[in-house]
Amino acid sequence: MAIWTLARKDLRVLVRDTRAAIILLTMPVIFILVLGLALGEGFGQKPDDRLRVSIVNEDEGLPPDPGPYPGKPWFEVVKDDLTKTGGINVEPIPTRAEAEDLVRRGKRALVLVFTADFSRRVHSCSFLDDRFLNGGKGTNPFFRDGVDVRALGVEVLEDPKQALAASIIKQVAQVSLLRVVMPWMIGKAFDKIGDKQFVDEMSSRVEVSSPFGATKMKPLRALSEKQRGEVGTGIQASLGELLSKYDLQAKNWENLTRATSSSEGGGALTDYKPEPSGLLSRGAIRYQILVPSYTVMFAFFLVLTVGWLFTSERRQGTLMRLRAAPLTRAEILIGKLIPCYVVSIIQGLFLLGAGKLIFGMTWGSHPWLIPLVVACTSMAAVGLSVLVASIARTESQVSIYGSLLVLVLGGISGCLMPRDQMPEQMQQISRITPHAWALDAYQELLLPNPQLGNVFVACGVLALFGLGFTALAWWLMRLD
Repeated sequence: MAIWTLARKDLRVLVRDTRAAIILLTMPVIFILVLGLALGEGFGQKPDDRLRVSIVNEDEGLPPDPGPYPGKPWFEVVKDDLTKTGGINVEPIPTRAEAEDLVRRGKRALVLVFTADFSRRVHSCSFLDDRFLNGGKGTNPFFRDGVDVRALGVEVLEDPKQALAASIIKQVAQVSLLRVVMPWMIGKAFDKIGDKQFVDEMSSRVEVSSPFGATKMKPLRALSEKQRGEVGTGIQASLGELLSKYDLQAKNWENLTRATSSSEGGGALTDYKPEPSGLLSRGAIRYQILVPSYTVMFAFFLVLTVGWLFTSERRQGTLMRLRAAPLTRAEILIGKLIPCYVVSIIQGLFLLGAGKLIFGMTWGSHPWLIPLVVACTSMAAVGLSVLVASIARTESQVSIYGSLLVLVLGGISGCLMPRDQMPEQMQQISRITPHAWALDAYQELLLPNPQLGNVFVACGVLALFGLGFTALAWWLMRLD
């Protein structure tokens, strides 16, 4: 009963200062709000998210055709090529209007719009002279810098303020279009070598010297139509043998190059999700980082509160009177730990609740585990707070030790800067802080398919930090 009496007394001391309690709860929310507005849309996004290849499909395709992809629009061929390319993140956007809005607001560096006649233009690409196209007209899609996307009916929506990111996406699109268009053109040209029209053209141009004098003769004209066809087939076969490292009739890149499967993993096709709007951009990915980070960091600001509580009672002589009472050292320490622990848990749950309600943060697929992480984080925070209180003798010392400790540990652990943006060596060093383990637990819970074993391990480590800090404080603390 004595423990609960002490706990109730200290809890009343902690909460009777209403202004301090409000500041303790609202200051982290204000920090998150200001940083969320200041850091902008790019914070928390990985490079492949910002440099994704966004595409809009307006391609009307072609009637069923005996080409390399019967009945399949050429847009689908290009999209398949992009998604098979390692490291490429392809994002189809439903409409041109949405794409224009995203580019205008700077949320996409560049969007490729495949217009209605894209398939027709790709299908007409050819190395051949128009005379060999059976009345059609060929398209030359190449120019000095590679593939002329405008000649293929691809419109580029570009944000001029993100020139570097846009240029990278352009190069990705260039390579993919080259892999699609070039084999198609080579295959059509090679097929034509065995065609009667080509052999007839050769018959009128191939001249050899006559054995009877200096006059020229055209020997192919003396051949029958069947023999001319055999000549064309023979030339085609000879070229195929000469260039046997390639299949010149393939009409697609894999078969043209006789490529084996790439050792690099393929890309990804991601679903388009409308971007959060409004001043706060509720639900933006940056809040999935900021809310847990500052929930953890401000949990350890309890160092200052607990330190001031102990030094104040030491200065007023309260600890001496408690020591003279029929109370054990353990009862006094536990009685003071309980209210601090309760306040820390309330603060953690309040901040995570505010993160969901105000900033649109998600709690993941296992929200029932969040209180466990809060409880274990609070255990480590309270243990460290009591340790500082056992060392500091005055309020000034509490302010200096506590502030320095909170800021240094926050910087090392990844609360102030995302840990995946820190050097590898620093990421390993951060493991010495309880903050880093708390962040690991939160980040794992917020994944689409979290590994719950990692969450429980992190919680166990946090509990060990709390017990270790408390044991050390027990050894160092003087109740006088």
